[in-house]
Amino acid sequence: MTKLPATLPAWLALLETRHSKEIDMGLERVAAVKQRLGILYDCPVIMVAGTNGKGSTCAMLEAILLQAGYRVGLYSKPHFLDFNERARINGRMVEDPAFIEAFAEVEAQRGEISLTYFEFTTLAICKLLADAKLDVVILEVGLGGRLDAVNVIDADVAIVTSVDIDHVDYLGDTREKIGFEKAGIFRTGKAAICGDPLPPQSLIDHAMEIGADLWLFGRDFNYNGDKQQWNFAGRSQRRNSLGYPSLRGANQLLNASAVLAALEVLKHRLPVGAQEVRNGLVMVDLPGRFQVLPGRPVVVLDVAHNPHAAATLAQNLDNMGFHAYTYAVFGSMLDKDIDGVIAQLKGKVDHWCVTGLPLPRAASAQQLEQRLHAAGVPADAERSIQSFATPEQAYAYAIGKAGENDRIVVFGSFLTVAGVMRARRSARH
Repeated sequence: MTKLPATLPAWLALLETRHSKEIDMGLERVAAVKQRLGILYDCPVIMVAGTNGKGSTCAMLEAILLQAGYRVGLYSKPHFLDFNERARINGRMVEDPAFIEAFAEVEAQRGEISLTYFEFTTLAICKLLADAKLDVVILEVGLGGRLDAVNVIDADVAIVTSVDIDHVDYLGDTREKIGFEKAGIFRTGKAAICGDPLPPQSLIDHAMEIGADLWLFGRDFNYNGDKQQWNFAGRSQRRNSLGYPSLRGANQLLNASAVLAALEVLKHRLPVGAQEVRNGLVMVDLPGRFQVLPGRPVVVLDVAHNPHAAATLAQNLDNMGFHAYTYAVFGSMLDKDIDGVIAQLKGKVDHWCVTGLPLPRAASAQQLEQRLHAAGVPADAERSIQSFATPEQAYAYAIGKAGENDRIVVFGSFLTVAGVMRARRSARH
């Protein structure tokens, strides 16, 4: 019998080499192993999908439910610095020994079935959370919904935060096609919440066809507010005089409204008081989503990697007030709509620091520089484009050049933000 890895890094290194495809769409293999593992939840499960806003929605749900005193499990992805970020129980990252034990269980049960890194780790985390005697579990979908490994679990409440163009090779090249894929997490007779103000018809049609209980923003739930506070209205529940979420950004009230709609659905199983909602929204924390770091120059971290998210980032930058110059540290996967992202942000950036990333499917710095030139971004006395091999090098250059009244915006792939987080952590130690 092959000896199993003894450490979490060794397990992860093994899993990265196991399966021939990084992404292998389909649920048959995952469902078979899930059944062998006996994964069952005896508590409500909330599943969250969407092009953008998934992480923020999961973080708000977790923060509010923890404030209400519930035992909460969360599966989110990807991670920035440590794999352990992907699973939390009661707000704390799961530690290595629990992961090692769960991985060994999956390995023992999978038999002849080959699993991708994502499928294997998803099953391990779902098993770990199912065995943890929780009051509620929150599961973030990775890619799409219908064929994502997380979708082998039946959710009591499914949330689709937004639908926009991303992952076109796997999900399709229109909002209608992508909306159908996201709607795949809906279940017959269960609440299906859509926070997108303009949902694709395909999503609505699928919910109706399977008999899901569809909640639409603007019809079944809504919000209004002023600069000081905001109010939520659902089908039968109102929450007034709420403070704004501590997560910055133009779309956070849409995400928060979908969260409160989900809590309205579950109000008899998981009652949550007004003060617990207020406290949760104020205390929620999520790295890399328009995260403004303290100090000067101002540094903003944002994982905007598609045009929809880039448009939101541009709007948020406009709302920040005056900065003499803006430096951008930008890295992207090659399969993203790089031109669409640049179009949203080219008027907001004075100096571009483009970077390669440590994955074969990443765009090189030279390719990003070419896209910037093609988009009409000038290189003159007032503007510049510099290329770097790594995010750490790009950030070091930007921090060396920027004045205290400037700002540095780090955006694009999770790996771009993670590289800068790693550089800042190293500088502190």
